[in-house]
Amino acid sequence: MFPIRDHNPSGSTPFVTWALIVANVVIFLNYWHLFQNELALNRFFFEWAMIPARVSMGEGFGGLVTSMFLHGGILHLAGNMLFLFIFGDNVEDEMGHLPYLAFYLACGVAAALAQYVTAPLSQVPMVGASGAIAGVMGAYLLLFPRARVDILIILIIIFRIVTIPAWILLALWLAMQAFGGIGAPADAGGTAYWAHVGGFVIGVLLCVPLWLLRGGTAFWRRSHGTPPHPEARYRFVTSDVPRAGRRRNAGRPRGPWGR
Repeated sequence: MFPIRDHNPSGSTPFVTWALIVANVVIFLNYWHLFQNELALNRFFFEWAMIPARVSMGEGFGGLVTSMFLHGGILHLAGNMLFLFIFGDNVEDEMGHLPYLAFYLACGVAAALAQYVTAPLSQVPMVGASGAIAGVMGAYLLLFPRARVDILIILIIIFRIVTIPAWILLALWLAMQAFGGIGAPADAGGTAYWAHVGGFVIGVLLCVPLWLLRGGTAFWRRSHGTPPHPEARYRFVTSDVPRAGRRRNAGRPRGPWGR
């Protein structure tokens, strides 16, 4: 189950969201070739990822920022950029471009610190924009809890698109991260669950002043809990391409392949 789109495109061009997506993709493509050389890749991550053990030794603090622009593979990158594309534009529209950029970076650093606190001696590099994007999702939940989001549900061979309120999707996602963090050793590698939880919580907290400035619950009543933009209507339409009928030939096929 993962989101594929929301129903409220932003009212202005989300320059920062697009720039962040481009930056993540370009950076990934610049070190993609290192995946063919494990030693070179580990050296690269040692320099630029967030490694808790290095931070505990008083070094590698730059990784708190640079790690949020690195990814461990194409699917890792694609999943994060999809979430940023869906939820980032409306949050940027509400915050403004530069405040949104500062908010994004702050959430990414806070997420890295949350993961660090759970395993300060871990030597496993942490990479990915998901902590910062979790902060964006937290802000989205606070500002637009009733926004409609389309999710793709995959059950073995069944594919179905379902529209649900944003608060259900985001609450389920947060619960999954929390349960994942409780059930997995923090220094075992894999998914940085506590970075997700920390980024999400910080995103909500940092967005509270903006929400109060907009009127708090009065903002929800005015906007009905959705972005203040016209809702996009998505529907499946029948194709205009004519359908070819099946023609039956009484004789054997002719031509150079006939036998």
